[in-house]
Amino acid sequence: MLPQERRKLILEKLVENERINIEQLGEQLNVSTMTIRRDLAYLEEEEKIIRTHGGAVLKKRLVAETSFQSKKAQNSDQKKKIAQTALNYIQDQSTILLDAGTTTLEIAKLLKHETNLTVITNDIKIASELLDSKLKVIVLGGELQNTTGTLFGPLTEQVLEKLYVDIFFLGAHAIDLKAGVTAPTHEKAAIKQLMVKAAESTWIVADSSKFNQKSFTKVCDLSCVEGIITDDRITDEYMRELQDYLKVTVADGRELV
Repeated sequence: MLPQERRKLILEKLVENERINIEQLGEQLNVSTMTIRRDLAYLEEEEKIIRTHGGAVLKKRLVAETSFQSKKAQNSDQKKKIAQTALNYIQDQSTILLDAGTTTLEIAKLLKHETNLTVITNDIKIASELLDSKLKVIVLGGELQNTTGTLFGPLTEQVLEKLYVDIFFLGAHAIDLKAGVTAPTHEKAAIKQLMVKAAESTWIVADSSKFNQKSFTKVCDLSCVEGIITDDRITDEYMRELQDYLKVTVADGRELV
Protein backbone atom coordinates (compact mmCIF):
# COMPACT_ATOMS: atom_id res chain seq x y z
CA MET A 1 0.00 0.00 0.00
CA LEU A 2 1.34 3.41 -0.94
CA PRO A 3 1.90 5.97 1.85
CA GLN A 4 -0.76 8.27 0.36
CA GLU A 5 -3.34 5.45 0.45
CA ARG A 6 -2.38 4.51 3.99
CA ARG A 7 -2.67 8.10 5.23
CA LYS A 8 -6.04 8.45 3.56
CA LEU A 9 -7.23 5.34 5.40
CA ILE A 10 -5.92 6.75 8.67
CA LEU A 11 -7.94 9.92 8.17
CA GLU A 12 -11.03 7.91 7.29
CA LYS A 13 -10.66 5.87 10.48
CA LEU A 14 -10.32 9.08 12.49
CA VAL A 15 -13.49 10.49 10.99
CA GLU A 16 -15.28 7.27 11.91
CA ASN A 17 -13.81 6.65 15.36
CA GLU A 18 -12.64 10.13 16.43
CA ARG A 19 -9.47 8.65 17.97
CA ILE A 20 -6.96 6.02 16.80
CA ASN A 21 -4.39 3.84 18.55
CA ILE A 22 -0.95 3.31 16.98
CA GLU A 23 -0.66 -0.36 17.94
CA GLN A 24 -4.11 -1.27 16.68
CA LEU A 25 -3.64 0.72 13.49
CA GLY A 26 -0.38 -1.05 12.75
CA GLU A 27 -2.10 -4.42 13.06
CA GLN A 28 -5.04 -3.35 10.90
CA LEU A 29 -2.83 -2.00 8.11
CA ASN A 30 -0.18 -4.72 8.52
CA VAL A 31 2.70 -2.27 8.97
CA SER A 32 5.08 -1.46 11.82
CA THR A 33 4.26 1.05 14.53
CA MET A 34 7.26 3.06 13.32
CA THR A 35 5.59 3.42 9.91
CA ILE A 36 2.36 4.55 11.58
CA ARG A 37 4.27 7.08 13.66
CA ARG A 38 5.85 8.51 10.51
CA ASP A 39 2.42 8.73 8.88
CA LEU A 40 1.01 10.53 11.90
CA ALA A 41 3.95 12.92 11.99
CA TYR A 42 3.33 13.73 8.32
CA LEU A 43 -0.40 14.29 8.89
CA GLU A 44 0.32 16.50 11.88
CA GLU A 45 2.68 18.63 9.78
CA GLU A 46 -0.19 18.95 7.31
CA GLU A 47 -2.29 20.20 10.26
CA LYS A 48 -4.88 17.47 9.77
CA ILE A 49 -4.42 15.67 13.09
CA ILE A 50 -3.05 16.13 16.60
CA ARG A 51 -0.87 13.36 17.93
CA THR A 52 -1.65 12.17 21.44
CA HIS A 53 -0.02 9.64 23.73
CA GLY A 54 -0.26 6.37 21.81
CA GLY A 55 -2.43 7.68 19.01
CA ALA A 56 -4.03 10.71 17.39
CA VAL A 57 -7.25 12.71 17.02
CA LEU A 58 -8.55 14.90 14.23
CA LYS A 59 -7.44 18.49 14.71
CA LYS A 60 -10.75 19.95 13.61
CA ARG A 61 -12.58 18.10 16.39
CA LEU A 62 -10.66 19.81 19.18
CA VAL A 63 -11.68 23.19 20.54
CA ALA A 64 -8.57 25.24 21.20
CA GLU A 65 -7.94 27.72 24.00
CA THR A 66 -9.29 31.21 23.34
CA SER A 67 -8.39 34.55 24.91
CA PHE A 68 -10.63 36.36 27.39
CA GLN A 69 -11.46 39.10 24.88
CA SER A 70 -12.50 36.55 22.25
CA LYS A 71 -14.70 34.63 24.69
CA LYS A 72 -16.22 37.82 26.10
CA ALA A 73 -17.60 38.79 22.70
CA GLN A 74 -19.19 35.39 22.05
CA ASN A 75 -22.85 34.80 23.00
CA SER A 76 -22.84 37.56 25.62
CA ASP A 77 -26.64 37.82 25.86
CA GLN A 78 -26.97 34.08 26.42
CA LYS A 79 -24.31 34.15 29.14
CA LYS A 80 -26.15 36.91 31.01
CA LYS A 81 -29.38 34.89 30.94
CA ILE A 82 -27.57 31.78 32.15
CA ALA A 83 -26.02 33.76 35.00
CA GLN A 84 -29.41 35.13 36.03
CA THR A 85 -30.84 31.60 36.14
CA ALA A 86 -27.85 30.33 38.13
CA LEU A 87 -28.80 32.63 41.02
CA ASN A 88 -31.84 30.43 41.66
CA TYR A 89 -29.51 27.69 42.91
CA ILE A 90 -27.68 29.84 45.45
CA GLN A 91 -28.93 29.86 49.03
CA ASP A 92 -28.23 32.49 51.66
CA GLN A 93 -24.91 32.06 53.52
CA SER A 94 -23.62 29.67 50.85
CA THR A 95 -19.99 29.19 49.90
CA ILE A 96 -19.76 29.46 46.13
CA LEU A 97 -16.88 28.34 43.93
CA LEU A 98 -16.72 30.15 40.58
CA ASP A 99 -14.67 28.63 37.80
CA ALA A 100 -12.67 30.94 35.57
CA GLY A 101 -14.56 32.15 32.50
CA THR A 102 -16.85 34.72 30.97
CA THR A 103 -20.13 33.04 31.97
CA THR A 104 -19.04 32.76 35.61
CA LEU A 105 -17.94 36.41 35.40
CA GLU A 106 -21.56 37.28 34.60
CA ILE A 107 -22.62 35.39 37.74
CA ALA A 108 -20.10 37.42 39.75
CA LYS A 109 -21.55 40.68 38.39
CA LEU A 110 -24.95 39.69 39.78
CA LEU A 111 -23.55 38.44 43.09
CA LYS A 112 -21.66 41.65 43.88
CA HIS A 113 -24.89 43.22 45.15
CA GLU A 114 -25.60 40.31 47.54
CA THR A 115 -24.49 39.79 51.15
CA ASN A 116 -23.95 36.78 53.42
CA LEU A 117 -22.13 34.82 50.73
CA THR A 118 -18.56 33.60 50.30
CA VAL A 119 -17.14 33.46 46.79
CA ILE A 120 -14.00 31.53 45.92
CA THR A 121 -12.43 31.78 42.46
CA ASN A 122 -9.31 31.19 40.40
CA ASP A 123 -10.14 34.08 38.05
CA ILE A 124 -8.57 37.48 38.72
CA LYS A 125 -11.19 39.23 36.57
CA ILE A 126 -13.93 37.81 38.78
CA ALA A 127 -11.99 38.86 41.88
CA SER A 128 -11.61 42.36 40.44
CA GLU A 129 -15.34 42.53 39.71
CA LEU A 130 -16.06 41.79 43.39
CA LEU A 131 -13.63 44.37 44.81
CA ASP A 132 -16.35 46.78 45.97
CA SER A 133 -18.85 44.12 47.05
CA LYS A 134 -19.82 43.16 50.59
CA LEU A 135 -19.08 39.51 49.91
CA LYS A 136 -16.31 37.50 51.46
CA VAL A 137 -13.99 36.80 48.54
CA ILE A 138 -11.20 34.22 48.47
CA VAL A 139 -8.79 34.17 45.53
CA LEU A 140 -6.97 30.93 44.84
CA GLY A 141 -3.25 31.42 44.28
CA GLY A 142 -1.18 30.01 41.46
CA GLU A 143 0.36 30.82 38.12
CA LEU A 144 -1.45 33.42 36.01
CA GLN A 145 -2.43 32.74 32.41
CA ASN A 146 -2.14 36.27 31.06
CA THR A 147 -4.51 35.82 28.11
CA THR A 148 -7.46 34.65 30.22
CA GLY A 149 -6.88 35.84 33.78
CA THR A 150 -6.96 32.25 35.05
CA LEU A 151 -4.89 31.01 38.00
CA PHE A 152 -3.66 27.41 37.82
CA GLY A 153 -0.83 25.08 38.77
CA PRO A 154 0.42 23.28 41.93
CA LEU A 155 -0.30 26.19 44.28
CA THR A 156 -3.91 26.38 43.13
CA GLU A 157 -4.28 22.62 43.49
CA GLN A 158 -2.87 22.61 47.03
CA VAL A 159 -5.49 25.10 48.23
CA LEU A 160 -8.36 23.32 46.45
CA GLU A 161 -7.47 19.98 48.04
CA LYS A 162 -8.34 21.46 51.44
CA LEU A 163 -11.61 23.16 50.51
CA TYR A 164 -15.28 22.19 50.84
CA VAL A 165 -17.96 24.38 49.25
CA ASP A 166 -21.72 24.33 48.85
CA ILE A 167 -21.92 24.84 45.10
CA PHE A 168 -19.52 25.02 42.18
CA PHE A 169 -20.35 26.68 38.88
CA LEU A 170 -18.24 24.92 36.26
CA GLY A 171 -17.39 26.79 33.08
CA ALA A 172 -17.12 24.22 30.31
CA HIS A 173 -14.81 24.70 27.35
CA ALA A 174 -16.44 21.85 25.42
CA ILE A 175 -19.27 19.37 26.11
CA ASP A 176 -20.00 16.05 24.46
CA LEU A 177 -22.48 13.36 25.49
CA LYS A 178 -19.85 10.60 25.44
CA ALA A 179 -16.64 12.52 26.16
CA GLY A 180 -18.23 14.63 28.88
CA VAL A 181 -16.65 17.96 29.83
CA THR A 182 -13.23 18.58 28.31
CA ALA A 183 -10.59 21.31 28.66
CA PRO A 184 -7.75 22.59 26.44
CA THR A 185 -4.91 21.65 28.82
CA HIS A 186 -4.14 19.00 31.44
CA GLU A 187 -3.42 21.76 33.98
CA LYS A 188 -6.86 23.32 33.62
CA ALA A 189 -8.57 19.94 33.67
CA ALA A 190 -6.80 19.10 36.95
CA ILE A 191 -8.05 22.33 38.55
CA LYS A 192 -11.62 21.74 37.43
CA GLN A 193 -11.53 18.14 38.71
CA LEU A 194 -10.47 19.31 42.17
CA MET A 195 -13.22 21.93 42.12
CA VAL A 196 -15.84 19.30 41.36
CA LYS A 197 -14.46 17.17 44.19
CA ALA A 198 -14.61 20.09 46.63
CA ALA A 199 -18.27 20.91 45.95
CA GLU A 200 -21.43 19.51 47.50
CA SER A 201 -23.09 20.11 44.13
CA THR A 202 -21.75 21.15 40.72
CA TRP A 203 -23.64 22.94 37.96
CA ILE A 204 -22.21 23.44 34.49
CA VAL A 205 -22.93 26.92 33.13
CA ALA A 206 -22.44 26.90 29.36
CA ASP A 207 -24.14 28.34 26.30
CA SER A 208 -25.28 25.87 23.64
CA SER A 209 -22.34 26.62 21.32
CA LYS A 210 -20.25 24.39 23.62
CA PHE A 211 -22.34 21.27 22.81
CA ASN A 212 -21.09 18.50 20.52
CA GLN A 213 -17.55 19.78 21.01
CA LYS A 214 -14.40 18.18 22.35
CA SER A 215 -11.24 19.76 23.65
CA PHE A 216 -7.88 18.17 24.45
CA THR A 217 -8.29 16.49 27.83
CA LYS A 218 -11.15 15.19 29.95
CA VAL A 219 -12.47 16.92 33.04
CA CYS A 220 -15.35 14.63 34.01
CA ASP A 221 -18.33 12.68 32.75
CA LEU A 222 -21.65 14.50 32.62
CA SER A 223 -23.05 12.08 35.20
CA CYS A 224 -20.52 13.40 37.75
CA VAL A 225 -22.30 16.76 38.12
CA GLU A 226 -25.71 17.83 39.38
CA GLY A 227 -26.87 19.58 36.25
CA ILE A 228 -26.34 22.10 33.49
CA ILE A 229 -27.72 25.59 32.91
CA THR A 230 -27.74 26.64 29.26
CA ASP A 231 -29.46 29.00 26.82
CA ASP A 232 -32.73 28.70 24.89
CA ARG A 233 -31.04 27.74 21.60
CA ILE A 234 -30.73 24.14 22.77
CA THR A 235 -33.13 21.82 20.97
CA ASP A 236 -35.68 19.69 22.83
CA GLU A 237 -34.04 16.59 21.35
CA TYR A 238 -30.61 17.45 22.73
CA MET A 239 -32.18 18.33 26.08
CA ARG A 240 -33.62 14.83 26.28
CA GLU A 241 -30.25 13.30 25.41
CA LEU A 242 -28.58 15.33 28.14
CA GLN A 243 -31.26 14.24 30.59
CA ASP A 244 -29.83 10.72 30.52
CA TYR A 245 -26.82 12.09 32.39
CA LEU A 246 -27.85 15.13 34.46
CA LYS A 247 -30.53 17.72 35.20
CA VAL A 248 -31.06 20.35 32.50
CA THR A 249 -32.22 23.92 33.07
CA VAL A 250 -32.64 26.43 30.27
CA ALA A 251 -32.50 30.17 30.82
CA ASP A 252 -36.01 30.57 29.35
CA GLY A 253 -37.48 28.49 32.16
CA ARG A 254 -37.61 25.05 30.54
CA GLU A 255 -36.37 22.33 32.84
CA LEU A 256 -35.87 18.59 32.65
CA VAL A 257 -35.14 16.78 35.91
